Amino acid sequence: MTEASYGVFRYLAATEHADAYRSIMREFAAAKARFIVHLRPEELADTVERTVNLSALLAQLVEWGNLKADPDTSKVSSVEEFNRARFVYQFTLAGESAERVLGDFDRTFGAAGALQSWALDDIVDQLRVIRAQLDFPELDEAKSALALRTLTDRFTGLAENAQAFSGDLQRTIDLRGVDTDAFIAYKERLIGYLQRFIQDLVSRTAEIAGLLEPISASDEDRILRSIALREAADVAPDAEGSSQALEMSLTLWRERFAGFRQWFVGNTGTASQSQQLRHMAINSIPAMLGVVQRLGDRRAGRSDRAADFRTLALWFAEAPTDDDRHRLAAVAFGLYSARHLAIDDHTLDERAKHPVPPNTPWADAPPIEISPRLRATGSYERRGSPTKVRDRAAARRAIARSVEAQRIELARLREQLLNDSPAEVGDFPLVDVEARAVLLHLLSDALAHRGRPDDVVVTRSIDGSYEVEVHPADGSRSTLAMVDGVLEGPAHRIRIGEAR
Repeated sequence: MTEASYGVFRYLAATEHADAYRSIMREFAAAKARFIVHLRPEELADTVERTVNLSALLAQLVEWGNLKADPDTSKVSSVEEFNRARFVYQFTLAGESAERVLGDFDRTFGAAGALQSWALDDIVDQLRVIRAQLDFPELDEAKSALALRTLTDRFTGLAENAQAFSGDLQRTIDLRGVDTDAFIAYKERLIGYLQRFIQDLVSRTAEIAGLLEPISASDEDRILRSIALREAADVAPDAEGSSQALEMSLTLWRERFAGFRQWFVGNTGTASQSQQLRHMAINSIPAMLGVVQRLGDRRAGRSDRAADFRTLALWFAEAPTDDDRHRLAAVAFGLYSARHLAIDDHTLDERAKHPVPPNTPWADAPPIEISPRLRATGSYERRGSPTKVRDRAAARRAIARSVEAQRIELARLREQLLNDSPAEVGDFPLVDVEARAVLLHLLSDALAHRGRPDDVVVTRSIDGSYEVEVHPADGSRSTLAMVDGVLEGPAHRIRIGEAR
């Protein structure tokens, strides 16, 4: 696009009537959404103030390239009316594109992100349609194209909203621009919202990965080429242009589908974006609970270094002079002169009479008189009772007990999880609910790296402490009964060992 093509954005920086230009362009966009192509000036009269010359604004938009003016002869009843300049206006391609971009900006700027579970359902439905089409010798181009476009739209919205929500969630955890009272009031709903999305994401990601696995490279090329041919068929009848449009469309769809596959399945050695999003949501729950605890400590009057620094910054801002600010800094941060120099009154008087600039090298500065005691003994401290040493034995014992308790807990979990040969979920000697949760996390992370249903997956846990090997299920089911309920699922055979 040449620099002159950007003239369609010129009305945004107009010194006069910028709001009127924007209102007119919005009205044309709304009319286009209602399948109305042309608008007459009288149909735009209510868009701007009566004191504004509407015809001049429309003529200026035509000059900038946003609108196109065509003679209006539909309501001519006399020669005088025919000779009078009357126009109908419509979008140019550049003007419509510019207004579409601005509309997207207005719609998305400042909008809060969301975790769209319903988008996952739509993606699964459209993938099933695509899989069904691939089973036929001849593709239904209309159904395949509609399914692929819908899948792309849902996936794009899901990814963009999830990214925006991640940023909003991190700002909430950092308490940046967040009303603390409002955060405390809705934290439980937010945690429930995250837990519900995590459950949907785990189940739907596994289902989406299962639907993607049978789609081979040839099947993918077949359906992507079909939609690219459908789009290239509408290009103007130019042999070179049609071929070029086909290659561009095919390249674009290949990139989209590769990004879609990587988002849900991932590459070898790289976690998928859906897995990273799940871990972000899981880790944000304890982070938010930590924020709640910090807010409770702050309200209880406990020490809060961030609040202390904000108070100190306020004191600096309210200090009347720089000397007061220097004294405040010295008191707050202990910026005192070197104690061992011990300058006497005579030296201070000399320095007052003959000041020494601070950038003077030490070799060129006049000497400082120090105490003879320092010269003779190397120490200026006067004798006296030494500072009492605090006994930290009790604190060390408490820390040692805590570390030992954690070690025992981890050892107990490892006894329930580690095995030498692959076993079904129901064969694990699980006693604790925590051990079951760890087992399910390890199994879900391993299945996320699986390429095909009959593949054997060998991977490591997120923290690198376990090596997990998952063998495919043979169609049977495995049941694990515990105190709080019964877990039933595919009989995957799992081996969990120490990471080497």
